[in-house]
Amino acid sequence: MNKVALITGATRGIGRSIAIQLGKSGYIVVVNGTKQVLIDEVVREIHQAGGEALGYAANVADSVAVTAMVGEVIARYGRIEVLIANAGIVQDQKCQRMTDEQWKNVLDVHLNGTYYCIQRVLPHMRETGGDILLMTSAAGLAGSVGQVNYSAAKAGILGMMWTLAAELKRDQIRVNAISPAALTDMTRPIIDHLKEKYFSRNEPLPDFWRIGDPEAIASFVTALLNESDADLTGEIFAVNGSKVTKWEKPAPAFSENSIEAFFAAWHRQKGTE
Repeated sequence: MNKVALITGATRGIGRSIAIQLGKSGYIVVVNGTKQVLIDEVVREIHQAGGEALGYAANVADSVAVTAMVGEVIARYGRIEVLIANAGIVQDQKCQRMTDEQWKNVLDVHLNGTYYCIQRVLPHMRETGGDILLMTSAAGLAGSVGQVNYSAAKAGILGMMWTLAAELKRDQIRVNAISPAALTDMTRPIIDHLKEKYFSRNEPLPDFWRIGDPEAIASFVTALLNESDADLTGEIFAVNGSKVTKWEKPAPAFSENSIEAFFAAWHRQKGTE
């Protein structure tokens, strides 16, 4: 039987590309989003390519809606072998000017929404094994000025990933995170702003900001799901075009046996002793 893949935030950008590519690769794709007209477009494109897809409108920040969505998928297909938690929003602002609503909205979708989807899918995935792919970001790996809400949410997703990779390995469920770099509706305004900024300085755009397209992320996701190694879990993969980078889990840098020795070592490493 073809595997059932539930993809949240699948109507635009990376999620849309993943949904279409998995549909073409033989998966039964559940297309989630919040706007029915956009969901229908993706489902129609998958059908036209000869694939099978089901659309479901639900805000992943609403736990009741997520429960209903998963219930309908199980009623229709009886299983969910792949969950790709891709839904996300940005509401950027420097910390001092950020409103409580901006903070809450971003964490509700990214962090709470990811948790709700995983928690509702797990009872069914435990019966079959499967893959859970979570979307993190460079902001979650290294921080990003003006995105304290987004950075916190994406860093929190990494904590979930490492915990669940260990917790679910015995159930043959792999849990990995992807940090994608792709030109989408979410990233285009940032890239356009930076292009103008560097153009005004008569400087080239730094290579860091030269990013690939969503189809490259979809190709990596498809390849990752095709890998059968049970130990391929608990990993972070940064994907930018054809370049794939494996990030390491944080590890201790150095330690000393006293406060004085610790700060002496700190200054030695900085070269300020």
